[in-house]
Amino acid sequence: MKKTISIQSIVLVALFAALTVIGTTIKIPLPTGAFVHLGNAVLLLSVLLLGYFKGSLAGGLGFFIFDIMNGYATEAPYFILESFIVGAAAYGAFRLFKKNPTHIWQVIVIGIVTGIAKLIMTQIKNTVMNLIAGASFGPAFAGAFAKLPATVINVSLTLLIVALVYFPLKAAMRRTFHQEFV
Repeated sequence: MKKTISIQSIVLVALFAALTVIGTTIKIPLPTGAFVHLGNAVLLLSVLLLGYFKGSLAGGLGFFIFDIMNGYATEAPYFILESFIVGAAAYGAFRLFKKNPTHIWQVIVIGIVTGIAKLIMTQIKNTVMNLIAGASFGPAFAGAFAKLPATVINVSLTLLIVALVYFPLKAAMRRTFHQEFV
């Protein structure tokens, strides 16, 4: 059976991409040069509400657009890849609950799995960036590890936001569109 792409799907991906840009724009700078933002929460919500591919695409496009608009163009392609990898972790955990978590603790478990994937991806990216800059592996890894507190804060904020808004947002989308997306 051939699957068609609906205008509704395109609009929802675009909406969640725009929300990712806005969420990433709402940021609190940290002394390390990194910043805490709401974009990761939007990515996780988009995966939970739209499904793996559409949700990861929305998040990846949102991060890409943010990076291009804010002087991080060299990192933009990486964040599309990261969105699909972190989105896969989120969707895998989501499937543990048959794509229908019914309790906040289940959403928190999904968020924790997603957060672990985000931490691993951030550590790998920062280690590689340090290696490219000329550091040997030990110092590159240690330097990358020193930057993880910002990601831990982002992951914690993502957990809190998603746990609070997932069920109301899911109910609103169900009422509005009269269907499940995932």
